[in-house]
Amino acid sequence: MSSLNHCIKFELDVKDENIVFKDYFYKSIKLQKHKIYEAELIQPACPFCGSLDLLHNGHLITNIHYPTANASLPVIIRLAKQRVKCRDCERWSMAQSELVNKYCSISNASKLKVLSALTEDRSMTSIARENNVSINTVQRVLGNCSHRFIDSYEYLPAHLAFDEFKGVDRQLHFICLDGDSHQVVQILRTRYKKNLLKYFGRFSPQARANVRTVTMDLNFYYQDIVRACFPNAQIVIDRFHMIQMITRSFNSLRVQVMKTFDKRSRQYQLLKSPWKLYLKKFDELEKVHPRYNWHYKDCLTQAQVVTEGINANTALENSYNLMQDFIQAIETGNTQKLKSLINCKDQIGTLMHKTLLTFKYNLTAVLNGAELPYSNGCLEGFNRKIKQIERTAFGYSSFTNLLTRIRLEENLYKEKEPNSLLMVA
Repeated sequence: MSSLNHCIKFELDVKDENIVFKDYFYKSIKLQKHKIYEAELIQPACPFCGSLDLLHNGHLITNIHYPTANASLPVIIRLAKQRVKCRDCERWSMAQSELVNKYCSISNASKLKVLSALTEDRSMTSIARENNVSINTVQRVLGNCSHRFIDSYEYLPAHLAFDEFKGVDRQLHFICLDGDSHQVVQILRTRYKKNLLKYFGRFSPQARANVRTVTMDLNFYYQDIVRACFPNAQIVIDRFHMIQMITRSFNSLRVQVMKTFDKRSRQYQLLKSPWKLYLKKFDELEKVHPRYNWHYKDCLTQAQVVTEGINANTALENSYNLMQDFIQAIETGNTQKLKSLINCKDQIGTLMHKTLLTFKYNLTAVLNGAELPYSNGCLEGFNRKIKQIERTAFGYSSFTNLLTRIRLEENLYKEKEPNSLLMVA
């Protein structure tokens, strides 16, 4: 065998002994310079009976796209596949190789490179341009991976987290994560109650009995699903959503009280311009160094601004103190204090009163959220990654493609059968 054949095989990392490279040259195709290698694929024996007594009958020329480190110089292997007839079994066959699948002109190495690029946050257009293939080829490689993510209905983690995110056509899709490992358990097309009951009903009773906690927001039918499917699970309301609800209630009251004053008054300016200070914890406010503010034309510290602002209304002051105590109780896990705050009888805003009634209705789940260490923080972070995947692709029209891309970028893809994965039609 010639040294040229060895050099080309070493350069291209081709290990098939039945491929013999003969020559290479450069050619311009569609105004782009290509490097073309000429090779022959030999059929050493009959694939049906193993006989070596073969009758050769020409070649089938196939131009195979092969990956290269230099994207500006695409590589094509012009492979001549031998056609043979076995004299023993009298059956016709054509030489095949692991370099490329049957009836395909994209090499398996190119598909693996495309598949590796799909695990990164990149658009399909850039992946196709880098690998000198079409966007349809990238989509076929992506679609070919969808069957690899098979659901198992024999195991559920002990701690789950429920939430939803906007996906295809701005519809809300259901997502469930493992609260310990932060790995995706399932992503469903819809978040309807009947679909979730049907999905979790497929799990064995032992798997559903293994679930101990389910963390969620205050979505009411999520709690019905937990009670119906997980007999041993405790419902945990996410701490972030509780604090978000109570701060929004206070902020709504602040705006309502602010609008009762004249826009040129000092009280209006104290409640309007430094609005961010009212949402901070009082212990984090500046209490020593006053600063001049041209809105209310005075030199005050941050703590003085907040104190003077809430003194403008009794309900606003009570709501602010309740909000601060509520946040502190959540952070310290003081369930007794949290319970007394929820049952507060002071004069507060209407929206905050409704918020406390909501907490009172879900008291056990709210106290579990303050006491237990589980939250939906991992789920919110994963939803942020999903938004970035959608933003990079300018949105998805296929839920299957979106789900497959999420799974690939999650780095849970295990390549066990590379040949079967790369069977792209």
